[in-house]
Amino acid sequence: MIALLAFASFGSAASMRVADAQLPALADAFAISLAGAAQVITVFSIAYGLLQLAYGPLGDRQGKWRVITWATFACALTALACALAPDYNGLLIARLLAGASCAAIIPLSMAWIGDAVPYERRQGVLARFLLGQILGMAIGQWIGGLAADFGQWRAPFVALALCFAMAGIAMWRAQADALVAAPPQARSGHLLRESLYVLRERWARVILAVVFVEGVLLFGLIAFLATHLHLKHGLSLGRAGAIVTLYAAGGVIFALFARHFVQRLGESGLAQAGGALLLCGLLLAALSPVWWTAPLACLATGLGFYMFHNTLQTNATQMAPEARGAAVSLFACFFFVGQTVGVALTAVLVQHLGSTPVLSVGAVAVAALAAVFAWLRARKK
Repeated sequence: MIALLAFASFGSAASMRVADAQLPALADAFAISLAGAAQVITVFSIAYGLLQLAYGPLGDRQGKWRVITWATFACALTALACALAPDYNGLLIARLLAGASCAAIIPLSMAWIGDAVPYERRQGVLARFLLGQILGMAIGQWIGGLAADFGQWRAPFVALALCFAMAGIAMWRAQADALVAAPPQARSGHLLRESLYVLRERWARVILAVVFVEGVLLFGLIAFLATHLHLKHGLSLGRAGAIVTLYAAGGVIFALFARHFVQRLGESGLAQAGGALLLCGLLLAALSPVWWTAPLACLATGLGFYMFHNTLQTNATQMAPEARGAAVSLFACFFFVGQTVGVALTAVLVQHLGSTPVLSVGAVAVAALAAVFAWLRARKK
C-alpha cells in the first residue's frame, strides 16, 4: 500500500514539474511569449495550493484512501486533457484542473500513513514514501525537457495519464483492505471547523510556523542555485540544472537509510544534522571558487533538507490525530505558500544584492531554523 501511494505521488510530483522545461516549446507552439507560457505553471500552483485545504477534511469524512483513489483517476483525466488541449486557453484550463486533482494525493497519503503506521515506525515509512515524490520531481523535469527537444511536448502528459490510470486501478483493487487498515476519523470533515481545531493545538502552530519559514528560506535558495552556478562559474544553464538535480539524489540517500538515521540520531538529532548539512552545502555552493564542488554541495543540501523536512512531516502526522487529514493538508498548504513567497522574495534580493550573499545569509538562516526546531522538539516529551 505504501508503494501504491508512492506511485501515485510520483505522478503528482511529476505533473507539478513536467512543464518547467517545456516553456520555450510551448511559447513556440502557441505563438506566445515565454512569460505567457509560464502561466501553465502558475495556474497549476494556485489550484494545487488552494485545494490542499479542502481535501484534508474531505479525507477525514469520506476516508483518505477513497479520496486519494478518486483523485488519482481524476488526475488521469486532467493529464489527458493537457495532452489533447486544442489551444493555449484549453491547456491553461486543463493545467488548472490538473493542479486541483493532484493536490489531494501527497498530503492525504501522508495522513493515511499517520493513521495506519505507529508513530515509532512512521518516520522511516514516510521516508520510503518520499521516494515517489523525489523521483517524480526529477523525472518530470527530465521527460518534459526531453520531449520538448523532440517537438513532442504533449507526450509526457499522455505518459502521466497512463501512470495515474494504472495507479488508480491498483488502488481501487486495494481499497477494501485499506479501509480496514485505516478507517476514516469520526469527525465532521467541515473545512473551517477542522482547521480551527488543528490551530488550537500549540505544537501544531509551531510545526506550521516552522514549515512556512522553511519554505520561504530554502526553496527560494534552491530555485536560484542553477542561476548562481551560471553567473559565478559561467556554466551553461543546462549543465548547471543537471548539477542541481543531485539535490534529489540526496533525498534518495536519506530515504534508503532513514531507519538507521532515525535510530542513531532521534528526531532532534536528525533536525540538527539536517541543518548542519544545509549550512555546509549552501555555503559551499555560494563561496567555492571552483564549479566542481557544486555536485557535492547539492548532494549535501538535498540530504540535509530531507533529514530536516521529514522530521517535520512526521510531527505533522501526529499534531492533531483526530483531524489528521486536515492537519497534514494545512501543513502542505503552509509549506507551499512559503515556497511561493520565498521564490518571489529571493528573486528581488538576488537582483539587488547578487546570488552569493543571498545564498550565504540564507544558509545561516536555514541552519538556525533547524537548530531552533531541534531544541523545541527536544523539550517536547
